[in-house]
Amino acid sequence: MNGNKSFSNDFNLVGLFPQNKASGFLFIVISATFFIAMIANGVMVFLIHVDPQLHTPMYFFLSHLSFIDMMYITTIVPKTLVNYLVGKGTISFIACTAQYFFYMGFVGAEFFLLGLMAYDRYVAICNPLRYPVLMSRRVCWFILGSSWLGGALDSFLLTPITMSLPFCASHKINHFFCEAPTMLKLACGDKATYEMVMYICCVVMLLIPFSVVISSYACILVTVYQMKSAEGKKKAFATCSSHVAVVTLFYGAALYTYMLPQSYHTPLKDKIFSAFYTIFTPLLNPVIYSLRNRDVTGAMKRVMSRHQKLCCVTRKEF
Repeated sequence: MNGNKSFSNDFNLVGLFPQNKASGFLFIVISATFFIAMIANGVMVFLIHVDPQLHTPMYFFLSHLSFIDMMYITTIVPKTLVNYLVGKGTISFIACTAQYFFYMGFVGAEFFLLGLMAYDRYVAICNPLRYPVLMSRRVCWFILGSSWLGGALDSFLLTPITMSLPFCASHKINHFFCEAPTMLKLACGDKATYEMVMYICCVVMLLIPFSVVISSYACILVTVYQMKSAEGKKKAFATCSSHVAVVTLFYGAALYTYMLPQSYHTPLKDKIFSAFYTIFTPLLNPVIYSLRNRDVTGAMKRVMSRHQKLCCVTRKEF
């Protein structure tokens, strides 16, 4: 079968929900997770934009992290929910390609951004006096631009290679979206070149940012260990704990998906790990950063206070 024939054939997504009594409950859970994640990340972006006290490099990165979360969860979950409601998981070749392209771009950008955010924490704790210089506005935009560039390169490189493979096997995708390892299982012929490119991209996307995280936090631990003030140590750990939690959740699931050999994978495990870092992590990110961060909760109180005052003034005028 010629690879071009893939253009005339639709794929069939098995989906995330098993055909049993629990499927309705899972549908409600995923729906609620999606809407709460969108609202929570939207609130984070709004608070960071309107509150002057959050106009710092760390919150600049957090606002874009929330934006990326909103974008890539939108490329996956709505289609999954619609497929469940209509009772079939058909997705066209073009739609599958578009989903793959945007997903790889957004997730790639998040990989790099999370890794480079560790550098911000390193400068804040290990070089606090030089922080305004080392984390200037120009540096912040360079870090953000590098993250988006890394995601874009990954997407533009892998999408043509993946979707040009000859899909001569069944077009039934035992997954809930068009993800790279699952698409590879459908292809036939010589896949050695693709597997090599995929491995190199995964090394760049995962191991390089992860090495930045490890080296940054190794330096942070040394600096914190040398601190004599218990309050200083507590503040340093509080500053880093949220980022460490998010990195652990996101990178851990992604490392399983892209770095472990296929012999360790099963369709059920793939769905669970993919759902964790594509659906639940966008919900957990703003929760972790807001509940464990006094600046964010303080910004929320200030915005609500200003809103109440505005309402009172409006009522008096009428």
